[in-house]
Amino acid sequence: MTKIRFYNAKILTMKDRNVIDGELWVDGDKISYIGASKDSDINWDRQIDCKGNLLMPGLKNAHTHTAMTFARSLADEASLNDWLFKHIFPIEAKLTGDNIYWFSQLGFAEYLSSGTTACFDMYFNPEDQARSATDAGFRHVFCGSVNDFGGIDRLEDEYNRFNSYNDLVSFKLGFHAEYTTSEEIMKRISEISHKYEAPVFAHVSETRNEVEGCKERYGMSPVKVFDKLGLFDFGGGGFHCVWFDEEDRRIFKEKGLYSVFNNCSNLKLASGAPKVYKFVNEGMNIAIGTDGAGSNNALNMFREMFLASTLANLEVEGGAFIDPYAILKSATSTGARCMGLDDCDVLAEGKKADIVMIDMSHPTMNPVNNIVANLVYSGHPGIVKMTMISGKVLYENGEFKTIDIAEVNRVTAKMMGELV
Repeated sequence: MTKIRFYNAKILTMKDRNVIDGELWVDGDKISYIGASKDSDINWDRQIDCKGNLLMPGLKNAHTHTAMTFARSLADEASLNDWLFKHIFPIEAKLTGDNIYWFSQLGFAEYLSSGTTACFDMYFNPEDQARSATDAGFRHVFCGSVNDFGGIDRLEDEYNRFNSYNDLVSFKLGFHAEYTTSEEIMKRISEISHKYEAPVFAHVSETRNEVEGCKERYGMSPVKVFDKLGLFDFGGGGFHCVWFDEEDRRIFKEKGLYSVFNNCSNLKLASGAPKVYKFVNEGMNIAIGTDGAGSNNALNMFREMFLASTLANLEVEGGAFIDPYAILKSATSTGARCMGLDDCDVLAEGKKADIVMIDMSHPTMNPVNNIVANLVYSGHPGIVKMTMISGKVLYENGEFKTIDIAEVNRVTAKMMGELV
């Protein structure tokens, strides 16, 4: 197994907000030591002088549609309805497995270069996504995308198959949303959840119209419908969570569910902004995702952290300050647990070596009055020097180790010429 030593490092483990000065050792795919510098007789495969740079857990993109990089900046001037029906849906109808593979490669490259080490991905053609993630060395968690147009008959098979695919790939039960999924299908998903005692995830309360439509159909909000059907009996959560009422939040808190915020996408689509400060103040489990590149248009978790922190100030007179550590935690350790990646949540001995190195010499990271605040408020992909997943360096100083980015750009550009 490969043995790597990082020394002269600042280390933010995310077990707490303290920063350690010392070193970190990697043995194979796991962290074997974190602490003060010490002598060893280990025959290292590589020793990396961090030169005072920061090591921290990788960011976890807890809701995305990675292969939708094809839709980046596509018809942004169109209304939402025209964007979907005249541009997105017609292209998606043409997508092949090969398209999914290459557009996913493009997304994985963006993740790696911006310090993201895992994603919670809802899209179709899972076999091609899994192959793309494995080739890139990227940690990929599928979320089932069942709706009235298909997927329910494959859901259980995909759950079993991709949870035994390889160490980098896993699968969570899920469906698109209440308004695209019949009660009959939601009941079938609930039955599968109870069979495996498995959590369930879905888009929930993203728009006001979605919630109002659900109330017309069921007499209650989407959260209450899901809870009534037993979909949350074994955990899970929802994506967006913009139009929650107090009862919705109570259900999520009591059941330990995860609310995944996607502020940039919600702003771009004029869906509204979740009251993040209420979730934080009430001690709820929160995570952060980018949504897809079609509605964002980036896969930039730093931008998401900034928005999750600052949009709350529009809700409360005088501001609603949110501790930046709570936001960074949601984008790293809580996000990992949302995705079922409990062995990737913090930097600790025995945990997976999913590590990011931050350039502490970058102007936006100085002066170092507060490292966590700098990461949340002024951080950006340009401060990421290195990204490691499972003990393998996949991106370093602008160079991708497993992705031929020139070829990815060439192939995806050719594909777009054929799709539009």
